[in-house]
Amino acid sequence: MSEEHVLVGQVYEAKEDMTAADRLIGSYLPFIKSETAKYLKRPLIEENDDELSIAMIAFHEAIRGYTKGRGAFLPFASMLIRSRLTDHTRREKRHSGHLSLELPLGEDGDTLGMRLPAQEDVQETCVSRNAARSEIEELAGQLARFGVSFTDVAENCPRQKRTLRACRKVMEYAKGDTELLEEFLRTGRLPVARLSRECRVEKKTLERHRRYLVALLVICTNGYEIIRGHLKHVLKGGPDQ
Repeated sequence: MSEEHVLVGQVYEAKEDMTAADRLIGSYLPFIKSETAKYLKRPLIEENDDELSIAMIAFHEAIRGYTKGRGAFLPFASMLIRSRLTDHTRREKRHSGHLSLELPLGEDGDTLGMRLPAQEDVQETCVSRNAARSEIEELAGQLARFGVSFTDVAENCPRQKRTLRACRKVMEYAKGDTELLEEFLRTGRLPVARLSRECRVEKKTLERHRRYLVALLVICTNGYEIIRGHLKHVLKGGPDQ
């Protein structure tokens, strides 16, 4: 059995199994790092380069979007990584004066938009970036306790404005219900039936986006000031939502 055939089998397994997806991303992390370094045209500095996280998200997107008709998987993944990194560079130019640390919220490229104000002092900039990275790492550990990964957040992100509004409504209710939050943190389970009844949101909508809602509740109940600051546009909504 050829190496490519084995890889394609792993990719198709990863499409249906989150654990397999995370395992495949881990196995091909050297490839992802190499592709990122090629794009940057310099050695990758993992603790400083946000591009690596974007490339990892793109690799997962490649897993989700790959079919055998697209040819070999790795060239397809390479193309998608470069495309997403190019998009990121363009966004950074539009938002010059900000640093970006991104977490996946959807396959369409939406992220938490963790843009930190640029500072003239290099040391202060490093402190700010490291603080944001620490929050991300701590959040990953917290989500794991609830059986949720960043991959799950990307998979469960609402793609329609009306669904996002419904999730926002549920979040606003849940944040104000101390008893509900205590139950959620104690059991690790989202009280879908109760939220559906109290917020008049269809139960199937909450079930479909359960892991996304779990992630937001974890963020809102565990500090994460940097991340929360950049989630305001999600929880409160913009003028077009």
